[in-house]
Amino acid sequence: MSTCNERSTHLWRARGVYIVAVFAAMALGLGSRAFANVLPVFVAEHFGDALWACMIYFGFRTCFAHKKISFALWCSVAFCFAIEGSQLYQAGWINYLRNTTLGALVLGKGFLAADLVRYTAGIAASSLLDLAWPWRKRS
Repeated sequence: MSTCNERSTHLWRARGVYIVAVFAAMALGLGSRAFANVLPVFVAEHFGDALWACMIYFGFRTCFAHKKISFALWCSVAFCFAIEGSQLYQAGWINYLRNTTLGALVLGKGFLAADLVRYTAGIAASSLLDLAWPWRKRS
């Protein structure tokens, strides 16, 4: 198999793994919200936002599997911080969107500085997990 075909195969395999990671993070994040009453308080309060940031990180890795991990890390931080910053904007049309289930999950409700820490922790954990995964081709 040529080098080009090997690289293409590796990228598609990586994208498949990242897609699975996106859905795993999504399921765990939704579960942390749905079962907050039976989870430890620390987990219930902090893991949902960290897992949302994990999902964003793995989404960037899915789209940009050919780029370095640091690219996805910084794009994820910028995206998550931008979404949190957008919560300072309280126009009627965007509040209408935020009052829907999907809008609340994507856009959030109100600005919390603690969320920035949670996002950073989730993205850092995701990137470290990404580095540690045994399937990654080491060069």
